[in-house]
Amino acid sequence: MELDLRAALIAWLRATPAPLDALNAIEEEAPPRAAPPWLGIAASASADWSTKDRQGREVRVAVELTTRGDDPAADGALVRALGQRIEALPRDHPQFEVASILFLRARAERRERNVRSMLLEYRFRLLERP
Repeated sequence: MELDLRAALIAWLRATPAPLDALNAIEEEAPPRAAPPWLGIAASASADWSTKDRQGREVRVAVELTTRGDDPAADGALVRALGQRIEALPRDHPQFEVASILFLRARAERRERNVRSMLLEYRFRLLERP
């Protein structure tokens, strides 16, 4: 279910409205040749979250938003839009149902040449389709 969630999340984010449509790339990992701003899944991990009658997974997904600029507050609208879009992921998918989505934590850092990175981690609880 973890890989199915990753694929669904990437497709959902790629079909996104402004301001996220201004991203140069939305990929499953850091894109090798995209200039900032871009978004990638940095990591994911899953654990059992099954019930008596259905298989389930708790999947933690960290997405990395990379931008460029001098002002740390400049990406605020972009980060808020990203969080809203992730939390609005449709609940019904062919392989699984999303029982819940929860924001866990964020981390921001400034890198060389005014590159900024924001890591957002979410928890998804999924149940396999019967």
